[in-house]
Amino acid sequence: MTNSAAQLNQSTVLDKHVTGSPLNIGEGFTGIGFRHTQFEGAMDPIIMVDHYTMTVPTFGAHPHAGISAVSVLFEDTEGKFSNRDSLGNDFDIHAGDLYWLNAGRGAVHDEAPRLGAKIHALQIFVNLPAKLKHESPSSLHVKREDMPTLVGEGYRVRLVLGESNGAKTQASSVWPFTILDGFADECSAFEHQISDDFNAWLYAVEGNIEYQLDDEWHVLYQGESVSIVPKEVSVLKVRGDNKKQSHFALLSGETINESFVQQGPFAMSSQQDIDEVVARYQAGELGQL
Repeated sequence: MTNSAAQLNQSTVLDKHVTGSPLNIGEGFTGIGFRHTQFEGAMDPIIMVDHYTMTVPTFGAHPHAGISAVSVLFEDTEGKFSNRDSLGNDFDIHAGDLYWLNAGRGAVHDEAPRLGAKIHALQIFVNLPAKLKHESPSSLHVKREDMPTLVGEGYRVRLVLGESNGAKTQASSVWPFTILDGFADECSAFEHQISDDFNAWLYAVEGNIEYQLDDEWHVLYQGESVSIVPKEVSVLKVRGDNKKQSHFALLSGETINESFVQQGPFAMSSQQDIDEVVARYQAGELGQL
């Protein structure tokens, strides 16, 4: 599957809201998923987002290459999420935490709920530019207590990664990226400035939300998402649609604007690169757990 980022010539909200496709895997994994092909290039640099609940080990050890595999655990996660990878990491991720595995030229990863855990999270595949696809893998773990919380009229927003409203996380990812996990009601005054050369992806996690861009308000229903491609620096406003706070996630990354070939957990610049990664994985060269 190949993808070339769309060159959009004006400040644009993708004209359709995309509803996530149902996901049901094994005995304990349910959710909805979104893929870059649904957004006509406007999701760049994001390749995939899954919003899921997992209660039992589901995937086992699996490879990645050419991407960053990012886990964002929501605060209502119950129990611990075991995280292991071929970089030597072996620890638990807790409610509210972030784990960013920059796979680079290749890594093996495994995440699984501990006994009795109920993991509520986003799994995000962030593309890497060609210059980083063959670099050594690396990782980033940000704990909930190290994330700033933005609080104002009608909203509470966790700054999981990146920067917003003058706040910035101490940790930074291999590719410029901001992740916001927020709650807002109809009185919300929350605003986020989309940086120059960034796209943004907005998702209604629970409840409906309203967002304003270029002085026009739009409604995003629960389970829907939209990609936003600003012509220039734009201010995005978000609020719930009633007095009860709605839950939303906002992901925003610097655009890459490069064609790539995706094959499952791999995203490389060409089919030849994909074939080489597959061969190296089969030969055990992406590492061991």
